[in-house]
Amino acid sequence: MSSTASSESNHKMASGSNEESSHLLESSVRAEIYGSQPAEQQNLLNKMVHTTGIESKTFPQYVAALSAAGGAFAAGTLLGWTSPAQNRLTGGEYGFPVSDAAFSWIGSAMTLGAAFICIPIGFLINMIGRKLTMLLLVLPFTLGWALLIWAQNVEMMYAARFILGISGGAFCVTAPMYTGEIAQKDIRGTLGSFFQLMVTAGILFIYAIGAGLDVFAMSLVCGVIPLIFGAIFVFMPESPTYLVSKSKNESAIKSIQWLRGKDFNYNPELEELKATEEQIKQNSVSVGTALLRPVTLKALAISLGLMFFQQLCGINAVIFYSTDIFKDAETGIDEDLSTIVVGVMQVIATFVSVMVVDKLGRRLLLLASAIVMALSTVAMGVYFYMKDNDNDSVANLGWLPVSALCVFIIMFSIGFGPVPWLMMGELFASDIKGVAGSIAGTSNWVLAFIVTKTFVNMKEALGSGQTFWLFAGITVLGAVFVFLFVPETKGKSLNEIQTLLEGNSNSNPIVVNNSNNSSNDNGNIN
Repeated sequence: MSSTASSESNHKMASGSNEESSHLLESSVRAEIYGSQPAEQQNLLNKMVHTTGIESKTFPQYVAALSAAGGAFAAGTLLGWTSPAQNRLTGGEYGFPVSDAAFSWIGSAMTLGAAFICIPIGFLINMIGRKLTMLLLVLPFTLGWALLIWAQNVEMMYAARFILGISGGAFCVTAPMYTGEIAQKDIRGTLGSFFQLMVTAGILFIYAIGAGLDVFAMSLVCGVIPLIFGAIFVFMPESPTYLVSKSKNESAIKSIQWLRGKDFNYNPELEELKATEEQIKQNSVSVGTALLRPVTLKALAISLGLMFFQQLCGINAVIFYSTDIFKDAETGIDEDLSTIVVGVMQVIATFVSVMVVDKLGRRLLLLASAIVMALSTVAMGVYFYMKDNDNDSVANLGWLPVSALCVFIIMFSIGFGPVPWLMMGELFASDIKGVAGSIAGTSNWVLAFIVTKTFVNMKEALGSGQTFWLFAGITVLGAVFVFLFVPETKGKSLNEIQTLLEGNSNSNPIVVNNSNNSSNDNGNIN
C-alpha cells in the first residue's frame, strides 16, 4: 500500500513538474507578446531551458566546427597564394608575360569574386541549408584551381582568381553561421574562432609549400584541398536551427543528438528553437522590413564597423605584400623564410585567441588588438619615413619594421582577425542572419579589394611611412568604436544576444523579438 501510494505521489509530482514546465514555456511566449513576466518564472525558465540533467558532449561539436573550417583553410590558401607566386609569375614562369600591374589585378580579382557572391549566398543558405551550400562550393573551388593550374594567358588567371574568390567569400559567410548555430553557448566563441585559425593555417601552408614548389605544383596541391574538405564534411550534420526553420523537427533532433550526444535531453533546446521559429513566423516580414528593425540595424552597424576596421588596419596589405616589406626593410632574411615566419606567428596567435576568447571575452581581445596594432604601425611608419628621407639613418634599424610587423600580425590574429567573423555569426536574428551576414561579408571583401589594390598607390602618393601612419590612425578609431559600441557576447545564447541588443537587461532565452514595434511595446530601448 505504501509503495503504491508513493508511486502515485511520485507520478503526481512528475506530472505536476511537466505541467509546470509547460505553463512556464507558454507564459514565457505570452510575456514576450504582452510585456509581463514574473522574475521567479524567468529564473525557473532559464534553468529549464539550459539544464538537461545530462551534460552534452562537446567533442562532436569540435569535429563539426573543424570540418566546416576546412573551407576556411582552402580560403587561406587563396589569400596567401599571391606572396610566393608573385616573383615567379612576373619572372615568366608560366611562359607568358605577367606585368606588375597585371599581377595586382590577379591578386585583387579574388576579393572582387568574394564581394560578388556574399549577397546571393545569403539567400542560398536559407533556401537549401548551410551544409549543402558549403558542399556545393567545392565545385567552383575545383573549377577555379583548374583554370589557374592550366592557365594559358593572364585573362584565364583573372577568371580563375575571380571564381576562387566566389568560393572563398561564400565560405566566409556560411562557415561562421553554421558554427554559431551548432555550438552550445559556453564554447561558441572557441568554435567560432576556428574559422580564422584555419584561414591562417591555410596561409602558412601555402607559404611553406611555395618555398619549395613552382606555381604549377603549388596550385595543384591547393586544388586538392577543397575535394578533401567535401569528402569529410559530407558526414557532418545540418544546423538544427535551419532544420527547425524548415519544420524538419525529426532531422533537427538527430542533428542535436549527433552534436550533443545520444543521451542528451534534446527537448529543451528543440523547444527553444521551435518557440523562436514560431515567433518569427508570427511576425513574418519582408527582408527589407526585417533589415530595418532597430535591433537588426544596430547589429548591422556593429558588424559593418568591425569589418571596416579589420580591413582598414592594413592587414591585407601586410599579408599580400609581406615579402616586399621584408625586402624593403633590408633585413637580409630570405624572403620565403620571412613569410613562413609570419605565417607561423599568425597560426600560433590565432590558436591563443581560440583558447581565451570564451574566457576573456570579445571586447577585451578587440581593444588590446587595436591598441597594440596601432603602436606597431606607428613604428613601421617611423622606420620607412626615416628610410625614405635618409637611407643611412636606418642602417642599423632593420630589426624595427620586422619586429613591428611580427607584433602587428600576432595582435591582429588574437583580436581583429577572428572576432569580427565570430560576432557576425552571433549578432543577427535567425530570420535575417543570412542576408545581414552577407552584407557584412560583402563590405569586408570590398574593403579588402580597395586596400589591396591601392596600397602601392598610397605608398607612391603619400610615402611608405605616411601610409602606415594612416593605418595606425584608423586603428585607433577602431579601438574607440569597440569601446563605445560593441557589446560583450561571451556566455550568452543567440537569443539572449538579441535581447541585449534591444537594450533589455532581463534577457529571455526562448523568444527572439522580431517585430518593429514589440520592443517599444515592452519598454525596451533600441
